[in-house]
Amino acid sequence: MEKIRFKQAQTLLKEASTSQRSKERFNPPHEGTIDSNAFEEILNKLIDVEEFLFTSRPSHHLSLEDAGKFCAELLDIRNKIDDMLTEFGVLEKKDVEDEIKKLSEGFIILTSKGNFKRLLNRWGVESQRIVVAGVPLEAEDMLLINPRIPEQALDPIKKKILKVKNDLERKMDQFQVKDILVVVENDKAGEVLAKRAEIIYGAKILKTESLKDMNVHEFGVKLKRC
Repeated sequence: MEKIRFKQAQTLLKEASTSQRSKERFNPPHEGTIDSNAFEEILNKLIDVEEFLFTSRPSHHLSLEDAGKFCAELLDIRNKIDDMLTEFGVLEKKDVEDEIKKLSEGFIILTSKGNFKRLLNRWGVESQRIVVAGVPLEAEDMLLINPRIPEQALDPIKKKILKVKNDLERKMDQFQVKDILVVVENDKAGEVLAKRAEIIYGAKILKTESLKDMNVHEFGVKLKRC
């Protein structure tokens, strides 16, 4: 998991360098609950980052490669701290969610799991703009995911695929948008769905190692790139 988070932080650092971060407003804190797991993770990451102090002695100068790693870790920590500050009202989560809502209005979003839809909706994407596939977009692609699937099992899958395609077309017509954005993880099912959606619809792709480990700020940065 640490490798996944580190790779996400490195990617976020690169993407954030090409985007403009909205001007932050800091409010007086209100009552809230400390996420003890997140707090512990911040402390552990700070301890890990401290290693750069020891390895760079006595000058504390970092090479370009080490500087990238150091800043990526700090950015990851910053996002976790931002989430905690949001819980206490110091940062406005609504600002980020409003931006995501506006950015996502140019798409119908296709994803592979119901819990991904709930997560996207919590981040600001309108529920009606999200289609959960649960199956690939072509029956034969199911064999790429599960080569042992029996032939007779493909018929009900074909019906589900037809429903997904109908939902996509209906929502594209309803919201008057032409673009589909596929939001998936880098697993086999996600890769197969994304590749086929790109072929059929010219869809844009937003893939990540672990969607549930991403926070609203990271998703906002990635969405700007689509």
